[in-house]
Amino acid sequence: MKELDIHSVTVNKWKAASASKTKVEQCSNLLKQDFSTTGLNQKWTADMTYIQTKRNGWCYLSTIMDLHSRRIIGYSFSKKM
Repeated sequence: MKELDIHSVTVNKWKAASASKTKVEQCSNLLKQDFSTTGLNQKWTADMTYIQTKRNGWCYLSTIMDLHSRRIIGYSFSKKM
């Protein structure tokens, strides 16, 4: 590991600087925890993940998955949210 200059990177837990003063609009739960489908493109889910990189700082990965096929149908990776 020394020869290849490989080492672990430890990061402190991220904390928000301050609470947001904007109000968040609440939406109704359309799926109601029912993730079953009978065909493609009936139900999709999305997720956004924060990834800290050594070279670019914080990056963001957003994915969209079809619940029937369990496949990622779209994604975006960027330095900007």
